[in-house]
Amino acid sequence: MTEALEPVTPLPTSVESMNRVSSKLMLPRYVANVFWAIILLTICWLCYRQWGWGWLIPLGIFAVYFIWQMFLIPFQVRNMGWLETDNELILSTGKMFHTVTVIPYGRIQFVDVKSGPVARAMGLKEIEVHTASNTSNTELPGLEADEADALRDRLAAKAREQMSGL
Repeated sequence: MTEALEPVTPLPTSVESMNRVSSKLMLPRYVANVFWAIILLTICWLCYRQWGWGWLIPLGIFAVYFIWQMFLIPFQVRNMGWLETDNELILSTGKMFHTVTVIPYGRIQFVDVKSGPVARAMGLKEIEVHTASNTSNTELPGLEADEADALRDRLAAKAREQMSGL
């Protein structure tokens, strides 16, 4: 007895065919980057003033790193997206190191919605999907607040549907 297999829809190969996160996510990321840059560069500068030139090396490394992060943030945000299919949630991040994460609805245990102070002021939230495996918990930042709440509700409903069939 052979069963007919459902046709498999191909995974999207780029974020262009997916729902994208809000471009407003860049501001909270810039704020966090500048916050940590000020703290670490100030510490390195004070250590340089107290103990000498050896602290200029970490100061320079941190400065280059934070400048590089400021350059990367728009590209990172532009290449984040998600797609809901009939059976799974697909998350995509990155361009150079592209990652596509497929989460079957039946594996979802619970969904968190959270936001920090800057993101909340901009009306953004982050979805965190928890599965049975602790290595596959996935975050999707930069969603509009109402969109994040609606996505959480849809994911919870689809997870309950899939779990009831087990």
